[in-house]
Amino acid sequence: MDHDTSVRSVRDDTERLGLRPLTARSIVLSTLLGHHPPRLPARALVRVGELFGIAEGTVRVALSRMVAAGDLQQDDGTYGLTARLLERQARQDESRTPRTRRWDGGWEIAVVTAEARPAAERTALRQAMAELRLAELREGTWLRPGNLERPRPAVVARQCTLLTGAPDGDPAALARGLWDLDGWAARARALLAALSGAASPAGRFTVSAAVLRHLLADPLLPDALLPADWPGAELRRRYDVFEAELRELLRQYVTP
Repeated sequence: MDHDTSVRSVRDDTERLGLRPLTARSIVLSTLLGHHPPRLPARALVRVGELFGIAEGTVRVALSRMVAAGDLQQDDGTYGLTARLLERQARQDESRTPRTRRWDGGWEIAVVTAEARPAAERTALRQAMAELRLAELREGTWLRPGNLERPRPAVVARQCTLLTGAPDGDPAALARGLWDLDGWAARARALLAALSGAASPAGRFTVSAAVLRHLLADPLLPDALLPADWPGAELRRRYDVFEAELRELLRQYVTP
């Protein structure tokens, strides 16, 4: 496939799945977020930009602006993620290899008991709950099956009382009411199909970046509460294949 055809293929995948076109900035971020450790020389990031038809100068301008904005740190020609984005990478890594435990039927329940919270604190709590993969049953009450191992941030302890229990009724029906499982699975299957149809590295990169974002929205429920043929495990496996391909592509550009 020639370069122009490759770029058109990427655009077709982007339009079909409703994905945002990857800019120089988003290509740099996606590359570093998907690479371990998240630090690469400029020439490696320039090479990835070239796959999308982005000129070297455009990538280097984006790098300079990202350093100025506090997104990246630069040291001796290499660029790495700053602390805020390292936290994002950690969340992405957890979404790919979640730490689970055997589910005994119990649920985590968080009830907001703090009073007169400023808007900023309410926003911080909502973000923390999303990262913990709790769903809101009603205003101020959040829950999920107790099958995940992860620390709870201080913002949750300050604003909520934490409980455990087993809600009445069918837990699978409760899970379907809390999360759009059919919608998540349908998009996961569309992403899998797009990965299979992406013939170029640029095409696979575009779709794989969307896969990583989609995995962040996986509620990570116990198997007993999931619909049949849940595509989560396959989506993770296919992303692992892409990550190995990206490492091989970058290997010759990474300083030992």
